[in-house]
Amino acid sequence: MAESGSETAAGAKPKRKPIVWLGIFLISHSFFFSVVFSAAGVVALLLLPVLAKNTYISENALMPGSAASMLSNQEVAEASRLVSDLTSSNLKPLGSAIGSQRILAQHMSNLGAEVSFHKFHSQRNQFHPLHFFSSPDSGRVEQNVSCSMHGVNTVGIIRAPRGDGKEAIVLVTPFNSAKVNPNEAFSLGIAYSVFSLLNRVPWLAKDVIWLVADSQFGEYAAVSAWLRDYHTPVFSGLGTLDAEMCPESNNLYGMNENLSTERAIYDGFKRAGTMAAALVIKVADQSEQFEDGLSIYAEASNGQMPNLDLINVVNYLAVHRQGLRVKVEKFWSLLGVKWLNTLGEIFESLGHFARSLNPDWKFGIPANDYVEGSATLASSLYNQALGVPTGPHGAFRDYQVDAITLEISPKISLLDNIARRNDLLLRSGRLIEGVIRSVNNLLEKFHQSFFLYLLTSPGKFVSVGVYMIAFALLVAPLPLVATSLYVDASNSDSSVKKEKPSPSAIITRESWKWLYAAKKAFIVHLWGSVVSLLPYFICQMPSCTPTTSFIIWVLLSVLSLVLMYMVLASPSSHTNESQPQRVEWPILKSVTLSAAFIGLCLMSVINFATAEIGGLLMLPMCLMAHPLKPDVKARSKRTLSRAVCNLVLGFIGFPPVAFIVLKGAFEGLGSTNVGDYWSWVESLWAWNSATYLYIGMVHLPCWALCIHILFHRS
Repeated sequence: MAESGSETAAGAKPKRKPIVWLGIFLISHSFFFSVVFSAAGVVALLLLPVLAKNTYISENALMPGSAASMLSNQEVAEASRLVSDLTSSNLKPLGSAIGSQRILAQHMSNLGAEVSFHKFHSQRNQFHPLHFFSSPDSGRVEQNVSCSMHGVNTVGIIRAPRGDGKEAIVLVTPFNSAKVNPNEAFSLGIAYSVFSLLNRVPWLAKDVIWLVADSQFGEYAAVSAWLRDYHTPVFSGLGTLDAEMCPESNNLYGMNENLSTERAIYDGFKRAGTMAAALVIKVADQSEQFEDGLSIYAEASNGQMPNLDLINVVNYLAVHRQGLRVKVEKFWSLLGVKWLNTLGEIFESLGHFARSLNPDWKFGIPANDYVEGSATLASSLYNQALGVPTGPHGAFRDYQVDAITLEISPKISLLDNIARRNDLLLRSGRLIEGVIRSVNNLLEKFHQSFFLYLLTSPGKFVSVGVYMIAFALLVAPLPLVATSLYVDASNSDSSVKKEKPSPSAIITRESWKWLYAAKKAFIVHLWGSVVSLLPYFICQMPSCTPTTSFIIWVLLSVLSLVLMYMVLASPSSHTNESQPQRVEWPILKSVTLSAAFIGLCLMSVINFATAEIGGLLMLPMCLMAHPLKPDVKARSKRTLSRAVCNLVLGFIGFPPVAFIVLKGAFEGLGSTNVGDYWSWVESLWAWNSATYLYIGMVHLPCWALCIHILFHRS
């Protein structure tokens, strides 16, 4: 009995696990499921504005608006006088930027703040492969550098009466000291009104730093240089710099003779505690709206975003306390797209139908809200995918400090109406006061809410758990089709083995085909790395226009590809008798799909938006890749249609062409040329954007492999 039972058990086939059975089923129907998953990924992306949730305050300690504002007309009047002093004509006899800086330092010092100057040297961002992921060393003052290329930040610090000096909140107001701008002067007035109030409030538990960033060489450069020196000890002050090289630097300290010892300008770099949050305050030109507006800019380098609670606090206080119309950036060109409006009407009708079945089903939004949400979502995706900060707040995110830029847009000119100017000063100052008071309540850094999200409006967002579904569905066909091609190739090898008497020869053939395909894919990706490094050498050429640089880049890229193929992958190094050494296109396509899948998944960890947009461009090209020669010979409607689609997708998939097509779709083709692509790529590497590496080391090699498959001799 025991023996028969054991024989039955030995003869029975082991049951497959459900996940193995599911994998086999998906691979065996890879074409059908690749179409389904791709379509589902696009639909899920279009559904994101519908699935967006209302924002909410996750951290209860913030308590925005729980306390009455203490900012009064007295602080507003003092701030208005500062604005008048900066914009009045009596600044002209001072002749230089030092005049306005001395006025700012004088007002800060009169409040009892610790005032100091921070001198930095403006450096031009230039591509360097070894320093790609490091910040430019813009904070170092070097010898033998023209004094005209130096900027001076004015810094004031208020010590919290109830704090221990371990935490700080930063206010930033960009100000071009060389040319007084009324809007920048007004932003200084807003910060000064809040600064003068915080000097005497009893509830302040965090130090407050007011950084007047000298923006004559760029807002970001001034803030970045100050942050670098803030986090890196510097043992020499402004007064110890070479006075012969920059003699006017000492003039900044001339006011010390008229001030008491306690209020003197400090010679040295003053610091406070760890930064809890930072607000960049700017004032835009007169708005075209019928009400005062507030624009929020949050994107930092490589798609980094501040904690959503910081945006939520600003949005709540601006709308419900100060009556400001809050806006986030959107693509205005999408608002008039007909198919998007039609899609919004469809989703609105589906929402009405769902609520008719069950009132508790909350699906669908008005068509207008869907179109605006889609335009805002597209802008959020685009700005995150670029990896370029949308304001000087991006410098703080590099040090893991939550920061945003607040741009106030008045509905009328502030110079013509003093009463309106004071009213907007009061409302804006109370907004900043409320945000600072909320951050002041925190006992720890922002951590409760989301760091990975996409905005569809100031009050709605899509979390990472929702938008990753669209990406997962979009890239799911890549491993399915790659595995299916692998199985088909293995089955064809098995049929050949029955005719071949030498098993060792068959094993060598099978292994070599995959090794040769992997080797060719590796060489092409290595070529992509070389192409990514070529701009470093092209930038060394003097007097090159963007168009000329782009043409040189293309020629050197083609030359390097030919040389690498001749040296590393030339078929002449193999004997002609070994036919399996010729790469078959299904095997190469399987390797290409695998490489694309790995590259997109890795990029999604660094910058999701880049991976999502890259997947939309790369997926059709990779999945449709098929040799053109047999399709043209067949001359059927299906094969000819596939050949035309492959040619179109291969043309659009080329990165410069894709850039020109997308730019033309949003801005028009009238002002577009090939030199714009070089300028765009130059901005990517200047800001150390990971999108540049993705284009050169993932997208471009996969495109080259797909083109190789199209022209494969089958």
